[in-house]
Amino acid sequence: MTSDARRILLIRALRAFAYGFGSVLLGVSLESAGFSGTRVGAILTASLVGSAALTAVLGYIGDRIGRRAAHVGLSLLMAGAGIVFAVTDSFWVLLLAALSGTVATAALESGPFVTLEQAIIPQTSPPEQRNRVFGIYNAVAAVAGSLGALTAGGPAFFRGFFAALPASQRWFLLYAALGFAAALLAARLSPRVEIGQTEERRAPPLRHSRRIVLGLSGLFALDAFGGGFVLQAFIVYWFRVRFDASPELLGLAFFGVGILQSVSFLVATRLANRIGLVNTMVFTHLPSNVLLAAIPFAPNLGLALALLLARFALSQMDVPARQSYVVAVVDPGERTAAASVTNATRTVAQAVSPTVAGALLQSLALGAPFVLAGALKGIYDLGLLVAFRNVKPKEET
Repeated sequence: MTSDARRILLIRALRAFAYGFGSVLLGVSLESAGFSGTRVGAILTASLVGSAALTAVLGYIGDRIGRRAAHVGLSLLMAGAGIVFAVTDSFWVLLLAALSGTVATAALESGPFVTLEQAIIPQTSPPEQRNRVFGIYNAVAAVAGSLGALTAGGPAFFRGFFAALPASQRWFLLYAALGFAAALLAARLSPRVEIGQTEERRAPPLRHSRRIVLGLSGLFALDAFGGGFVLQAFIVYWFRVRFDASPELLGLAFFGVGILQSVSFLVATRLANRIGLVNTMVFTHLPSNVLLAAIPFAPNLGLALALLLARFALSQMDVPARQSYVVAVVDPGERTAAASVTNATRTVAQAVSPTVAGALLQSLALGAPFVLAGALKGIYDLGLLVAFRNVKPKEET
């Protein structure tokens, strides 16, 4: 790998650790602050709305201002949001900070950071190695994110021995520090990560690839809308309310989730090279949706956690395949725009779900979000197979 590729992987690892740590800490902090399900959903929705807005803007100006400069700016914004969440529990202030779009809701985010990195990665490796690099990119994030989730249980655990330790909320300062570290690394990326030709920077973001990108975006939006019902921070909140699970146990559980995901990412790249990217996305994702819908029917905490782990062992295998597929079926000069549109539509669709999920918790049934998410994501899988099974990257043909 080039030095830029290694630097991108290190940035991804730092950010994933911060997001894994922050997503568990966020669910615990919101529950400790006494927020209702509706307010929790509103904060998560605000974070996703902000992320979608940033992602969409990057599609139009990211290559013009420079990918390196954009990455530095996003990392600094992440650090600022971490500071706000560390020092206040005012609902309206937190809501405003969440609109920055850089607040952790899950370890494996798909917002503005990933949009930039998804466009950069193909420039760091030959086409026949692209799937493998995306697999490593996501495996690194899964391991780092799981370590972050495990670390999130530390403050509550050690406070039993050292009462003087600060409240869990204050540990968002670590989240901010990691944002600053990522900014320093991003500033050292070389000019090779940029799109290159001046005329390409000034061209319309999407020209030849518009139809494919819009078709994929519609399907990805359906999948993300379903996934928004079961964000990691929401799952933490649900397990706290349903089973009174401790932060230490939930941190350990999501550490296990990350390890399973890291293995599944590497398996997914090998599978994609054998059966194709679309088939990999569909036939690993469908079984995971059945497991997801079964979680609220578990009679005890142990079985619910077992179903959760089994679901995550399969559900994220489509991530590296999806990222590789998007940049493989569009023109090289349109990769940033394609990644921006597909990721932004995913985030917009996902942003609606937490508020709906919060309302379902208040008025319908505690497990309804899991069932609805499984059903919607299953429809997405079938739609993707029907619409894109014959649209293949060059190396598959």
